[in-house]
This record gives sequence, structure tokens and C-alpha cells, in this order.
Amino acid sequence: MGLIKAGMGALGGTLADQWKEFFYCDAIDKDVLVTKGRKRTSSRSSNTKGNDNIISNGSVIAVADGQCMIIVEQGKIVEVCAEPGEFKYDTSTEPSIFMGSLGTGIKETFKTIGKRFTYGGDTGKDQRVYYFNTKELVDNKFGTPNPIPFRVVDSKIGLDVDVSVRCSGVYSYKIADPLLFYTNVCGNVEQDYERSELDSQLKTEFISALQPAFGRLSDLELRPNQIVSHNTELENAMNTALSAKWGELRGLKVVSIALGSVTLPPEDAEMIKQLQRTAVLQNPNMAGATLVGAQADAMKAAASNSAGAMTGFMGMGMAMNAGGGVNAQNLFAMGQQQAAQQQAAMQQTQQQAAQHPAQAGAWKCSCGAEATGKFCPECGSPRPAQENGWKCSCGAVNKGKFCSECGAKKPQGLPLYRCDKCGWEPEDPAHPPKFCPECGDAFDENDIR
Repeated sequence: MGLIKAGMGALGGTLADQWKEFFYCDAIDKDVLVTKGRKRTSSRSSNTKGNDNIISNGSVIAVADGQCMIIVEQGKIVEVCAEPGEFKYDTSTEPSIFMGSLGTGIKETFKTIGKRFTYGGDTGKDQRVYYFNTKELVDNKFGTPNPIPFRVVDSKIGLDVDVSVRCSGVYSYKIADPLLFYTNVCGNVEQDYERSELDSQLKTEFISALQPAFGRLSDLELRPNQIVSHNTELENAMNTALSAKWGELRGLKVVSIALGSVTLPPEDAEMIKQLQRTAVLQNPNMAGATLVGAQADAMKAAASNSAGAMTGFMGMGMAMNAGGGVNAQNLFAMGQQQAAQQQAAMQQTQQQAAQHPAQAGAWKCSCGAEATGKFCPECGSPRPAQENGWKCSCGAVNKGKFCSECGAKKPQGLPLYRCDKCGWEPEDPAHPPKFCPECGDAFDENDIR
């Protein structure tokens, strides 16, 4: 009885699986990452007794926008399609008499019956279709339960200090590599793989990656209040920080980040402001202006002193003397001196550039050295030959047959000269001097090019 049952099961199952299937997937819910494809059947369909995990040769699989389809056979990915449209699976190991020649189909069908008989009438095979949601998965809220270190750098004023920041917002991500996601995350799921199974892990890793990402923004010398307006830089920094855990392991990618706020503790914010005020006073002119304002305020306070104006002014004088006698006039004088020194240095640089212009006939060797002679002083390479050229009557130097300025034709039969020793060319190649001004060689018929 067992053999008869196995034979009937193998025959009936193989015949039922001869029909071609049509797989489809409705719009994937926003909370679903992966879902198993389903065969479309209706009340008029005769393909109602086939095995769910068998895909006959020639079956059609529909792929919509925002989806990626894979076919898994015996636990191994054998086909992938991410383009919207119709995919025909014509390389299946499960034969169908409706695909290819009838004789070949019948022959392969009998082989399948014999194989299933050895498995007790079962298929001995597993074929599945999975659909991946490749759309942007939005509205993933996050917040930092603990402060994140952030380095505030401003090279203009010499500011370099570590502070603590808190931030909150939302981010979105997408499945960029479905094969990695299937291999390392979801595997052979029975029906659906939902975001809730992975969101907690992703959120923890996302918050952990904020610290190295903020470090990259700090290298750009961004202040904490500027991070909100540099979302693109933050997204790139987050993808870099998460490349190992998200990109290379799971095939995920951060698409966008929207920060609601980035806040500093009051003491850190006040410290930065104070350091910025102090750095401004490095400029003698700004320090002088600040001192003038402070003296004006002190004079007002002295005039309104309850012990008498004279007592107030005496106290103000003692404070000024205790400050080392520095006054606003000295600071303004230091500022003018610094400005004069900077202007003098600029003028000196310009004069040096004017006194040492680029040498006539200078050329740059392929090794990078500057040379003026016929050979490179570093590697000994000869000076490269210059392209032929001629000077038009309008003054333009040309290489072609016509002048690029006035359109005049290049003179015919007029010899053009170039020194055969150093390559120097006269301004008017047709009327050279008697001797080359670079090497002293006389111009003769050997110099005609």
C-alpha cells in the first residue's frame, strides 16, 4: 500500500504541477520589508491542487515599482529582478509540458515522477518567490537619551573645545541590496518580515553612529546650531559610520535625516560665547573699542556713585592703574601698526614677483623641474619641440592655415624661422634677427622650418 500511495502521490502531484503559475504581489505595506509571493488563482482556474513551493518552468512573475523579486530554489537564490514588468522563469528545474517541445516535456515529466516516487510521493524540492520593499521607509523617530560629545572648532579665532549636545528627529532608510538583506537578515520567511522585528536594533545602532558622524561635521568646523541646516553632510556622515553594520552586512542605506533640534547645556553654550568674546579681543582695534565702551560705562557709574562722584572717579583711576596702564590709544596704535605691517608684507611680495618675472623661453619638464635651456637640469631630457606657428599682419599668432582673428590666409612660400639650437621663435617668424637672442646662433637656412 505504501508503494502504491507513493506512486499515486508522485503521479498526481507531478501532473498538478504541470500548469504554469502567475505570481504577483499587491502593494507592500509600509511596515513590511519582505513578503512571500503568491500564486494567482480564481474560481475559473484549474491550477488549484499544485504545490505552493513549486514553480513550473515558463511561469510568469509580475514585479511592480518599488519592489525587487528573487527566486529561491533549495535555499539558494537563483534569479533576481528589480525592473518593473513581467519576468518569465524559463530556467526552472521543474518541467512543464506547456513549455518547450511536447516530447521533451513528457520525458522530463516522467523523470520527475520517478524522482518524487523515491521521496514517498513528495516533491523533494522547495522553490519560493520573495518580494522586497525597496521604497523609502520613513518616519523612524529617534532621540539621544544621553548627551553626545561634539567638538567645536573655529580655526579663525583659535577655538577648540568639547561640548555635549542632545538631538532628536526622524530618519528614513531603504533596502539598497536585497540579496544581502535576504542572506543575513530575513532568510526563508514563511509569509512576511516586518519592520518591527528590526527597528529596535536599527534605532540603537543609528544613535550610536551619531557620535562619529558628528565628529565628521566637526571637521568641517560646523557649530552645533548649524547642524540642522547641513542635512546632506549628516546623511553622508551617517552612511559612512553605518557602512559596516548597515551597508555591508544588511544591505541598508540611510536616505534622509530631519533633525528637530540640537541643544547644548546652558553652561556649555555660555562657555562658547565667552570664548568667542575673548577671541575677538585678540584684535587690538576691537580690544580698544571694547575698552572705550567699558570706560564710558565706568564713567557713568562713577558719576552716579552714592558716595560722591569724586570717590567714584578715584576708584576708576585705581582700576585703570591696576590694569598696567593699558589704554585705548595704545591699542588703536597697535592695530594701526599691525595693519601697516601686513600692507608692507603684501607690497614686498608684489615687488619680488615683479623683480623676478618668468624667464623668457622657460619650459617645464615632464619630471616637474623648471628649465630654460635645451636640456632639463634634473633628468637631462631634451626640450620638447614647439608646434609650428606664424604671425599674421594683424599681430595674431596662429597655428592653422587661417588667422583666428582676421581670417587672413597663411602666407605661402614665405620661409618661417625657428632657432635649430634652442627652439626660440621670433615674434615675426618670417623676419628673424641675424642672431638668436637666447643662444647667439646665427639664423640661416638650417633654421627654416
